[in-house]
Amino acid sequence: MNRHSIPIIPETPNVAAAVYYPDQNPPYTRPEPLRPPAGAPNVLLIMIDDVGFGAPSAFGGPCRTPTAERLAETGVKYSRFHTTALCSPTRAATLTGRNHHSVGMGVISEMANAAPGYNGTRPAYAATVARVLQGNGYATGAFGKMHQTPTWETTAAGPFDRWPVREGFDKFYGFLGAESDQFTPVLYEDFTMVDLPKTPQEGYHLSEDLVDHAIEWVEGVNTMDPDKPWFCYLPFGACHAPLQVPDRYLDKYVGEFDHGWDRQREITLQKQKELGVVAPDTELAPWAPGLPHWDELDDDQKKVSARLMELYAAFLEHTDDEVGRLVDRLQEMGVLDNTLVLYMMGDNGASAEGGMEGSFNYLAGLNGYKSATSDVLARYDELGTETSYPHYPASWALALDTPYQWAKQVASHYGGTRNGLIAHWPKGIDKPGIREQWHHCVDITPTILEAAGIPAPTSVDGVTQKPMEGVAMNYTFAEPDAEERHTTQYFEIFGNRGIYDHGWTAVTAHRAPWLMATHGLELTPMSEDRWELYDTSVDWSQARDLADEHPEILARLKEKFLVEAAKYQVLPLDDRTVGRHATAESRPPHPMMGRKTLTLYPHMNGLVEKAAPTFFNRSYTLTASLGSVADGMLVSLGGRFGGFALYILDSVPVYCYNFSGGGRTFVRGRDPLAPDAREVSVHFEYDGGGIGKGGTATLSVDGEVVSEGRIEKTTRAIFSMNEQLDVGINRGSPVAEEFADKGTFRYGGKLNSVTIDLRSTRDVVSAEEREKISLAVH
Repeated sequence: MNRHSIPIIPETPNVAAAVYYPDQNPPYTRPEPLRPPAGAPNVLLIMIDDVGFGAPSAFGGPCRTPTAERLAETGVKYSRFHTTALCSPTRAATLTGRNHHSVGMGVISEMANAAPGYNGTRPAYAATVARVLQGNGYATGAFGKMHQTPTWETTAAGPFDRWPVREGFDKFYGFLGAESDQFTPVLYEDFTMVDLPKTPQEGYHLSEDLVDHAIEWVEGVNTMDPDKPWFCYLPFGACHAPLQVPDRYLDKYVGEFDHGWDRQREITLQKQKELGVVAPDTELAPWAPGLPHWDELDDDQKKVSARLMELYAAFLEHTDDEVGRLVDRLQEMGVLDNTLVLYMMGDNGASAEGGMEGSFNYLAGLNGYKSATSDVLARYDELGTETSYPHYPASWALALDTPYQWAKQVASHYGGTRNGLIAHWPKGIDKPGIREQWHHCVDITPTILEAAGIPAPTSVDGVTQKPMEGVAMNYTFAEPDAEERHTTQYFEIFGNRGIYDHGWTAVTAHRAPWLMATHGLELTPMSEDRWELYDTSVDWSQARDLADEHPEILARLKEKFLVEAAKYQVLPLDDRTVGRHATAESRPPHPMMGRKTLTLYPHMNGLVEKAAPTFFNRSYTLTASLGSVADGMLVSLGGRFGGFALYILDSVPVYCYNFSGGGRTFVRGRDPLAPDAREVSVHFEYDGGGIGKGGTATLSVDGEVVSEGRIEKTTRAIFSMNEQLDVGINRGSPVAEEFADKGTFRYGGKLNSVTIDLRSTRDVVSAEEREKISLAVH
């Protein structure tokens, strides 16, 4: 059997056909079902989002993770495992075995441009591990956050080649974007948006839903074909903001973080030394410039900061408990012993994107609206519930990345890239314990393939494959002290860059993560960045900069970084965030590019915001064509934390604008609609004169004005990260609380269509101006 080429062509016996069936000799036989090599394990790949090395208790952190500890007891715990420092890049590298720039994912997919290393489009020459396993007879399923499908390929027009079920997964249930509301997510099953199985009031939480679906899928595969191994990919939306947890977890950590982030770093480091996940002489790395220490806060700031950290810890514990529920079920089924569990505790370091003081609605911060402690205190009791969208202050990220420097996005330093990894496989791991070999997420796919006895294919679906760039970690399973094999690795995200080479690291932190929205021209030119040098063979946490002592080593490593950068499509170096879309020529194709009108129908899937028309800083008209009059949603974009909706409630037409910086404006009809009404529209006339200005909303029925209202401020650039532009239904959270108890608020009559018209002469803000909006679209 030729496993080097997928699909595998079965061998056909050379049997001559007889004229009559009774005379057939030898008889025809059915081909054996395609199977991987004997003994190939099931594979469970778990990825938790935004978890720093120093967060889980399994690696000395303050967040209780009993499942991780349990798996580590009879498995191996990697203390020098690394990610790329950002969501999409880590996922792409993990699932392909190639570096993130090699597969076009140098940044998150929402920021893609035309450069090969940053185009957000996985090339056919880098098939996913799911496709390789599928092609070798595995069942494959993915449940959770993917964040790799290009946003411009998420419409009904496709193409669908980079959706999970076209990338090698037989089954997909989850979401495609960067983050999700945990109580009211917008989810897909395969290619179709689906309604949630229950409401938040009935106890819904996304992490629990994902595990439910993973368990049901594994049970189905195992029941129908017990001899068929499976690959289950479970990438949680947790613990990415928003920090939303079930009620029973809200008070699990009350008072446990009142000592603050500086003291927490000391406590965590001591615990890490006791566990042996850092060297005995490890020092705390320097504090990041610009972030406050705990003793610089006032009492209100301390109260809010401690509470937000309590929620994060509860969020991580809840997620780990859900992993435990799946592991328990595998054990009950008798399949855990021959299941390779790879538990990635973070796709990057802890997130410092919550601002200096944390936030109640951190989406407001992404629009450049600063959140104050007083704003959070005003709604303190709602934190962690469905009516909040919170994130902790940036300084907590440094504590959660103990003992390392910096945080998520900062690919130069280990605070952004070092994450805990646990491997559990009773039939394949001979010697449990800690492993100190240096490894990277690009090594996950080679590890899985080697465990299954499957070679990396040279051809997949007729396309010659780029060789794997990762190194299998299986040699560490039986040899705790084996010499490490991954000896050189570059890093780069947003101009933060560095290189690891045989124990040495040369790094430069170009952009602080809390400055993600700053336009690149305001930063120090990358050519003037100061590089640091660390000998991590004796300095575990990159605490002692040796750049001045060993300039010759630093020069050699800087040159080696450029060699690696050229090799893996990192060049040209680009420190922009939203500014990556500087010109129309550099943009990926967008469904609305150049179009001024669009008609949508209620039978269609919603449009993710990045694939929808842009309603920011401009005038527009929304017109709903009715076949009959009833209550329900006509059109909505966004949700509870920013958006707009045109709907009918108690027979009265309503337009609600939900400003992300706080406050809703309602424009209501004065009278109920007549039964024969056939058109409801709203025209918003933007004031102009800059970003986020106000305007006037005019509500009309069959062409006659029925109401008018003033909207003083509008959201600058984004309503949500995973909500939709919906027609005839409200998926996700509600724009207005007055229909929050009505579920999806599906239109009860006949809605023909909704037309979006962007042809207003007051289109206000130039494309170039929009690109400079202070927005951290992560």
